[in-house]
Amino acid sequence: MESLTAEPAWIALRLSLKVALWATLIDLLLGVGFGYLLARKRFIGREVLDALLTLPMVMPPTVLGYYLLVLIGRHGPIGAWLQQHFGIQLIFSWQAAVLAAAVVAFPLVLKGARAAFEAVDTQLEQAAYVLGLSPWAVFLRVSLPLAWRGVLGGTLLAFARSMGEFGATLMVAGSIPGKTQTLSIAVYEAVQAGQDDTANLLVMITSLVCMAVLVSANKLTPHRPLQV
Repeated sequence: MESLTAEPAWIALRLSLKVALWATLIDLLLGVGFGYLLARKRFIGREVLDALLTLPMVMPPTVLGYYLLVLIGRHGPIGAWLQQHFGIQLIFSWQAAVLAAAVVAFPLVLKGARAAFEAVDTQLEQAAYVLGLSPWAVFLRVSLPLAWRGVLGGTLLAFARSMGEFGATLMVAGSIPGKTQTLSIAVYEAVQAGQDDTANLLVMITSLVCMAVLVSANKLTPHRPLQV
């Protein structure tokens, strides 16, 4: 197996950042929407929906990867449909890596968004309705601005989780250098090849990036003042 030199290591970093950014964007849009829905609406099956959306947090990544493989594989319902109508093959592509990372990290955005919206005083939203604002305007001008710190904190955690995703990504995207080989997969390949120096470099890069994200998320997450 070829040695992963410094240049391919940075290629793996750029690919990991690309995958993590796209996955986090998807999670942000969906997580905020579902988080607000679960925080503000009461409907039959609400807790079941919450459990299903949170399931990726506790399910083994390889199991999630298998589910994705069944869905987006060449013979899967989604994969076959995309191949037949648009000529798109998701499997073993960087887009598949994005999908895997988005699924695994989604609960972090969902939980952060839901908690943040639940902390918003509903009387402020009711006052906005009385003033004639539409539900969409209330969400954009009242709810979201008051909940942004919690939402952003969960989003940064999801970004860090996407950066380190391994199991589901390996299942649906494989390990193609320069195409689907993210940092975590590159570490695995380097260790398997006995390339300790390369593995040390990749681990250091990954650790520094994730530490920076976690420190930022900790600063943005609301904390209660200490009681004296």
